Amino acid sequence: MASLLVVESVVIGALGLWLIVLTLRATSFELLPLLGVLLFIVLGTGGLASAAVGYRRGKYFGRSPAVLANLIALGVVSYQIQAGLWLVALPLAVLATATLAAALRAIPQ
Repeated sequence: MASLLVVESVVIGALGLWLIVLTLRATSFELLPLLGVLLFIVLGTGGLASAAVGYRRGKYFGRSPAVLANLIALGVVSYQIQAGLWLVALPLAVLATATLAAALRAIPQ
């Protein structure tokens, strides 16, 4: 379970860095969207990484953030499917479903 959360944390970090690069390469630069992306990276990667640490230590505090993050990810998948981004939607759906199922089934010691 903790390994899946670490993978998700890395994916969110990579996605955030990609969004920063796109923002910096855009023809017009806006500071507030860039700050939003930075906040997304810090909260997303930090939250999932701390949930992974909680699972590794056998604590319950990692369960609800993991469930919430993966329910949000499944919502994002539906928008990606509607936009025709199957290449991104399918791996994210598989990862989010696997992590959500593990989070709901796993009982920390």
